[in-house]
Amino acid sequence: MKAVSHLAESRAPSGTFDVMRLREDFPILKLKIHGKPLVYLDNGATSQKPQAVIDALNRYYSLENSNIHRGVHCLSEQATTAYEAARGKIREFINAGLDKQIIFVRGTTEAINLVAQCYGRSFLKAGDEIIVSAMEHHSNIVPWQILCEQTGAKLRVIPINHDGELVMEEFRRLLNDRTKFVSITHVSNALGTIVPVKEIVALSHERGVRVMLDGAQAVPHLRVDVQDLGCDFYAFSGHKLFGPTGVGVLYGRGELLEKMPPYQGGGDMISLVTFEKTHYNVLPYKFEAGTPHIAGGIGLGSGIDYLLTLNWQQLAAHEHKLLSYATAALSSIDGLRIIGTAKEKAGVLSFVLDHVHAHDVGTILDQEGVAVRAGHHCAMPVMQRFGVPATTRASFALYNTVEEIDVLVRAIHRVRKVFG
Repeated sequence: MKAVSHLAESRAPSGTFDVMRLREDFPILKLKIHGKPLVYLDNGATSQKPQAVIDALNRYYSLENSNIHRGVHCLSEQATTAYEAARGKIREFINAGLDKQIIFVRGTTEAINLVAQCYGRSFLKAGDEIIVSAMEHHSNIVPWQILCEQTGAKLRVIPINHDGELVMEEFRRLLNDRTKFVSITHVSNALGTIVPVKEIVALSHERGVRVMLDGAQAVPHLRVDVQDLGCDFYAFSGHKLFGPTGVGVLYGRGELLEKMPPYQGGGDMISLVTFEKTHYNVLPYKFEAGTPHIAGGIGLGSGIDYLLTLNWQQLAAHEHKLLSYATAALSSIDGLRIIGTAKEKAGVLSFVLDHVHAHDVGTILDQEGVAVRAGHHCAMPVMQRFGVPATTRASFALYNTVEEIDVLVRAIHRVRKVFG
């Protein structure tokens, strides 16, 4: 785990990490599934929400509901203040320089598509090359394939080794005078691999190549500092960061965002409209057409407030303990193979069981109250690389416990018993 930033250290309380007390902040963890306590290990798909976020959403709809910007009445001004305050919290959380560099979007997928269309179509041409990796989520593959079809650019792919790590020698070989853009995941959703993105950014910038990072799986586990990373664009989703669904963030360098055309046209992204010409609004509003997910933005801000009350060094140690314990426990199960054994990993364990499809594993685990993800995880090329149709993925968060991993292990043994 990356070391906690000085900002987080200054805000985080001291003392020991009490996971059982922390679990009290997440009401859904009290549920029973099929009569058994919920063991939620599907955090890579979406995280659960603390009561503070739920309360923020209820408060907005109960006491502040109004459309933002341009309203002169009290409710509109209150909603605008809360929404823009959330933008400031996000900027501080990832250490961006200015609020205007924070663009609200629906999620990581929309952020990547925005950059592909607004930056890519403006600055890439036939023969240019875009580099992605073999461990990308489909959301960081398909937008670039569409751009290549539109412009005649070519997509190049960094291979991964059998441990699920990027082959950095191949990345260096792929970088050339035709390379114009690199888009790479920070943490693999299918493997848990922590990618050496700072090195990738540095190597790319030596050749004047722009870099986008998909941080959807990184922000819940690592302290992200976009200025330290040096990336040109960074994207993540609120719902994986203990916030609401339907809201996400695109960070971009101001000078690049200024040069890019809008993604969509409509309200709030304009300053003047005539039938002869439309003048666009200033950043960040140029990229925020229409009524945004106001409650979602406010809720995400509350999620960040909640996280900043915690000690990130202790959280990192707790998640490392969970991953190490789970890796050892699952490795001891006959017929189980872990897919993704990189030296640097976040809290993701993907595995296959001999002669049992991942969907069958997931179904039986659910009967034991254990929620995992089964399938290709929107990463079909990863499955192809490892020669499997699907994996079962257990993904951890700050509220998971060693005891829950024990439940997972017992449930897997039940799967083995059912299938002989």
